[in-house]
Amino acid sequence: MQIYWTKINKIIEETPEVKTYLLDCPEDFTWEEGSHTHFALEGFNAGDKPNRSLIRHMSISTLPHENSIGITTRIRERCSEFKTILRNLEVGDEVAIFKTHSNVPLKREDKNVYLLSSGVGLATFRPLVLDYFQRADNVNQIHSLNIDSSKEFLFTNIFEFESAPDKKFTSRFVDNRKDYYKEVKLLAADKDGLFYVVGSDEFLVQNINALREQGIKPEQIMLDKHEQELPEFLSFN
Repeated sequence: MQIYWTKINKIIEETPEVKTYLLDCPEDFTWEEGSHTHFALEGFNAGDKPNRSLIRHMSISTLPHENSIGITTRIRERCSEFKTILRNLEVGDEVAIFKTHSNVPLKREDKNVYLLSSGVGLATFRPLVLDYFQRADNVNQIHSLNIDSSKEFLFTNIFEFESAPDKKFTSRFVDNRKDYYKEVKLLAADKDGLFYVVGSDEFLVQNINALREQGIKPEQIMLDKHEQELPEFLSFN
């Protein structure tokens, strides 16, 4: 396993609780849209065993052409040891990344794509949308639906409602579950669509139930989970 140590080159305050840490790209480090990585803080591998409290599984919110590895995360006032240390890091500080993989690349199957997310889960979808803007081949259209009760919606420069109708991309933000699941039900009227879901495990289960109730098949639902984890979420009647 290769561990890449790299430096923070910029910290962006997306909202009062959400920051994006932009990291220098190691020379031979590559990734694709929908990728996640293990993001670790200094000291995580100092002992005989890795200190798992200093490691988090994070989505990469940028594409390679942006020349920085973006890690977008919510840091609340009361937070874990990991987030407390992260909050105090500055430009120039070192972090580690390793085991990078994409479970949710953009499928190009001449279908409509629906991106369903909660809060900072939208960070996973930012690269998919940018990739689609660069090359729309074999994707009919994309619609993003995000729920965030904080009302501090992310990446509105990209995800603002009907931000690119000429590119067949639309986006909607809601701040409550009732409106969100009402919208999911409407989207599921497309019985041939592809539905990407990112959020907590509870959020995934609720969305899968809502989609399955409308007749959406498991193979139409994309989750940011390793292949061996998918049956736990998708294999039920």
